[in-house]
Amino acid sequence: MISRYRYKPLQYFFITFSVTFFFWFVGACMSFQEDANGSHMLFLLAGLIAPFLISIVMILKSGSTDLRNDFINRLIDPRRIRPTSLPAFIFIMPMSVVTSIVISLLFGESLSQFEFSPGFSFSFGFIPALSVLVLAAAFEELGWRGYAFDSLQSRYNFFIASLVFSLLWSSWHFPLIFVKDSYQYQILHENIWFCVNFFVSIIPMGIIISWICIKNGKSVLAAIAFHFIINMSQEALEISSLTKCIQTVVLLLVAAVIIVMEKELFFSKMPILVEEN
Repeated sequence: MISRYRYKPLQYFFITFSVTFFFWFVGACMSFQEDANGSHMLFLLAGLIAPFLISIVMILKSGSTDLRNDFINRLIDPRRIRPTSLPAFIFIMPMSVVTSIVISLLFGESLSQFEFSPGFSFSFGFIPALSVLVLAAAFEELGWRGYAFDSLQSRYNFFIASLVFSLLWSSWHFPLIFVKDSYQYQILHENIWFCVNFFVSIIPMGIIISWICIKNGKSVLAAIAFHFIINMSQEALEISSLTKCIQTVVLLLVAAVIIVMEKELFFSKMPILVEEN
C-alpha cells in the first residue's frame, strides 16, 4: 500500500477526455481538408499521448515519492512478468482470432481469412501504421496503468474497476469515427453495427488486459506488450468485419471464464492508496 495520497479518478478522466477529444476533433476536421498535407496527424498524436502525459502530471503533482517510485518500478522491472502467465499472455488474442474465423465459416465466411493481411486496415498519413500500433500500445498503457486504473481500483473492487475502465476506454475512442481514413471511420461507413461492435469489443479486452497486468505484478511493460499483441492480432490476418463480431462474443466468453476462475481477485476490495489526514 502507498500512503499519503488519495487518487483522483474523476479529475484524471475528465482532463484526459477533454484534452484527447479536443485534439482529435480538431484533427478530424483537418483530415477532410485537401491542403492539410497530413498535418491532422499531429493533433491525433497529441490526443493519443494525452493519457500518459496527464498521468505523469498527476503523479508529479501528488507529491508522493512512493507513487512516483512505484510507477517507475512497474515500468522498468521485467522481473514482474511471470513465466507462468506467458501462455495466456501470448495466445489469448491470436487464438480468439483463429477460433472466430473457424466459427465464421459456418456463416459462409471465406477460408481466405487465414491468409496474412498484405497491409493494415487503416491509414495514418505520413506515419507508418505499424508505428501507430506501437505508439498506441505504449502511450495508452503508460497512462492507463500509470494512474488511471489504480485510481479506479482505489475506490472499487477489481471487477468494478475493470468494468468501469473498459467502458471509459471504449468511450475514449469515440472521436476517431470522425477522422477520415481511420479504421473507425471506415467501418462506420461500411456498416454502423460493425462500428458498434468495435466499441463493444473493447470491453472484454479491457477486462482481460487488466487481469494480465495484475497477474504480472501490475507491470506496465506487461500491459504494453499485451496491448501490442491485441493490435497485431487484429491486423495480422484477413479477417472480415463479421468475424470480428464473432470474436467479440468469444472474448466476452474468455473474460467471463477468467472472472469465474479468479473470483477472489475480482470481487475482493483491494485498496491502493490512503490519504493521511
